[in-house]
Amino acid sequence: MITKCSYYCAPEGSHDPYRNLAREELFLGALERGEIILYLWQNKDTVVIGRNQNCYKECRVSELEEDGGHLARRLSGGGAVFHDLGNMNFTIITGRDDYDVSRQTDMIRRAVGSFGVKTEKSGRNDITVGGRKFSGNAYYLTMGACYHHGTLLINVDSEKIGKYLNVSRAKLKSKGVASVSSRVTSLTEFAPDITVAGLRTALKEALGATYGLSVEDFDYEDRIDQTRLDETTKRYASDEWKYGSALPAYDYDMSGRFDWGEIEISLAIKDGSVSGCKVYTDALDVTIPEQIEKILTGTAFEPSAVKTAFESRCEELEEDDGEIAVMLRDTENLILEGM
Repeated sequence: MITKCSYYCAPEGSHDPYRNLAREELFLGALERGEIILYLWQNKDTVVIGRNQNCYKECRVSELEEDGGHLARRLSGGGAVFHDLGNMNFTIITGRDDYDVSRQTDMIRRAVGSFGVKTEKSGRNDITVGGRKFSGNAYYLTMGACYHHGTLLINVDSEKIGKYLNVSRAKLKSKGVASVSSRVTSLTEFAPDITVAGLRTALKEALGATYGLSVEDFDYEDRIDQTRLDETTKRYASDEWKYGSALPAYDYDMSGRFDWGEIEISLAIKDGSVSGCKVYTDALDVTIPEQIEKILTGTAFEPSAVKTAFESRCEELEEDDGEIAVMLRDTENLILEGM
């Protein structure tokens, strides 16, 4: 049960994506029992990709960095997004028992609605207005604490979104649009008086109203260890984390799109068995690549063996996690069709 609402906004001018993501991660460990934390932050000219995405397929990395922008990779799943100072990011951190995505989303909608904007939940993780997306959301769960974060496009540079993001034709087709910039919108198109400062205030008020509690400022200096923050910032800024490790040669590549997201699988085959497996996906569940790699590595590369390996794992999961079982069955069918 939520008994304490805390609020923290990154300091003015703090637009370093690696620092901001590091703060977000450390809030998970600083959370107190019964507490909910609302963290607001902004990045300057940054593409943030999901935990399991291939940065070079999602973003024009060279062009972004040549223009002085940044590539960042977050802990959560989902797809790539562009941040500039016309966008504000929110993160809602709670304990596992208090984590309620529907209620948290309604809180965001309440804040935006205070400006007279009628919003809707759309698809697996978007909030829209007039059929166009202004907020993409993603989620990260641990055994103890969880967070729900997302964008709030207030007055973004849509030309930069189209310039730096690569969005697959399959994804655009599923949304019924021709380009990434045409499927997003800024809130100022619907509420010209909305500002970053005004929305910050509205979100803080919505937090208190949603949970029926007064909102306290988060005691940042006492609860966030600065040495750990520096170390975590370096990890997010490292090439290994941002770009991923170099890929070895693979023998088979296959890709597909499902209701839960896109997936790309590369397999190396040696002596008739899968010797290596690499999975990229924008699925919201960050465990999917590891599950697939574990199923396939060492399995004979022939249909009956692949089918048996997937079916065995799906049977184990169906009672505990039917959603992951569905994702694995879709992946199984994709691989079998490609063999």
